[in-house]
Amino acid sequence: MLRLDGRVALVTGAASGIGAATATLFAEAGADVALCWYAGDPHDVGPVAAAVESHGRRALTLEGDVARTEDVERMVEETIAQLGRLDIVVANAAIARDVASEDLDDERWLNLLDVDLGGVFRCFRAALPHMVESGWGRLLATSSIAGAVQGWPRHAHYTAAKAGVVGLVRSLAVEYAARGITVNAVAPGVIVSPQTLDPVNSLGPEGLEEFSKGVPVGRNGDPLEIANAFLFLASERASYITGQTIVVDGGVTLSLV
Repeated sequence: MLRLDGRVALVTGAASGIGAATATLFAEAGADVALCWYAGDPHDVGPVAAAVESHGRRALTLEGDVARTEDVERMVEETIAQLGRLDIVVANAAIARDVASEDLDDERWLNLLDVDLGGVFRCFRAALPHMVESGWGRLLATSSIAGAVQGWPRHAHYTAAKAGVVGLVRSLAVEYAARGITVNAVAPGVIVSPQTLDPVNSLGPEGLEEFSKGVPVGRNGDPLEIANAFLFLASERASYITGQTIVVDGGVTLSLV
């Protein structure tokens, strides 16, 4: 059994998709969970908090923007103050924006990198002193097959950020391995979620259906399937795994080689 009894996890982008599935699964495995969400997210974090509590665990909802250092530091401090500790961080919050590269100005380039890569680093940086002090920690991030393995036309800034997550994980893994902290990422394939259902900045329903035809397992992924990978990496069963980016994509990147 993969258990997180006695652990406290902080999950960003927790109102929907992969973040919501991960928070709920962690609670089922015995962890208390801080649910971090962005005020501009159209999804209500309340049902996720209720799901966490239905497993007999504490849920702490925290509003903040991972692109703002003061927000991230506040969310970490409130987690420790109200839940007593911080053992696991899942830096999952991200955005995708469809822009042709010749039209990608500095403002849009920097904004996305500040959320998708900078947000991961801010979450990890804020948690590290507490994990170093306790001598145990799990730093986990959501990368993507777009960036970690392949490209994505009209999403140069997104793929650059997700590739950057891979490098960040490798560096921090080496730097903090001797402190009892492991650092890993999951690179999802196409997962059916509010973000991928967006027809403007992502695939949309028709694009999802078309993409699924090229996936060797015959379908797109579910957020819970990514949450399962995070649960393994957060558990004691993964104590000898660090600096890795685990691809969870139904085999689609293998079919593209």
